[in-house]
Amino acid sequence: MRSNQDIESFIKEFEARTLTKGLWTHEAHLVVAIWYASTYGFETALQLVRENIRLYNEAVGGRNTDTEGYHESITRFWLLVASDFIKNHRSQSIAVVCEDFIASDKAHRNYPLRFYSKERLFSVEARKTWVAPDLKEVPTLV
Repeated sequence: MRSNQDIESFIKEFEARTLTKGLWTHEAHLVVAIWYASTYGFETALQLVRENIRLYNEAVGGRNTDTEGYHESITRFWLLVASDFIKNHRSQSIAVVCEDFIASDKAHRNYPLRFYSKERLFSVEARKTWVAPDLKEVPTLV
């Protein structure tokens, strides 16, 4: 289990763009979603995550194009799911929330495909802008 301090250190490395590329995993993306959503709230978290992922990708030699790098719909989707998850875990530490989220069925890398067809989710439009799911509504923040 990670500690709150481990998560804070991870976030600092991510933001400083010193995080080793190999550590930028699906699980790492989920920790970022939980941490930013619980620290800033959805709208601010989205702006910060959007900017930091793009900058991080470039810092480790990646590109943000129509076919690789930052993906707006996936980022927003995970922040919505993380924000919804946090609503029921407010009294827990960030480390526990991250652990519980990662252990949940909602954390599976293919979870977005319960809401999106592959064609829609992996379209250039969905990478560039928010595209609503076409199979099932995503959790809302209301």
